[in-house]
Amino acid sequence: MSTLLLVLGAMLVAALIWSVGIATLRSFSPRAGQEHHGIEDVEDLEVFFVCGECGTEFRVTRLGELQVPRHCGERMQVVRRRAGSV
Repeated sequence: MSTLLLVLGAMLVAALIWSVGIATLRSFSPRAGQEHHGIEDVEDLEVFFVCGECGTEFRVTRLGELQVPRHCGERMQVVRRRAGSV
């Protein structure tokens, strides 16, 4: 009888570990509505990240998921200029 309980207990623990593992793997998969759109070429838009402290500028040529960088410890400002004004 004790061997049967050990086997059933081991099967229960194995099923629990398997279900937690599957749930963890599913949490990493993209959900509906959260598709990755890839990289977009925006060189013609003349968009810059500008540091408000020191004036350093980064020209944006390609966009993926937008993350505003930091410079001098502060978030940089997004500035859009007219074409040819650089």
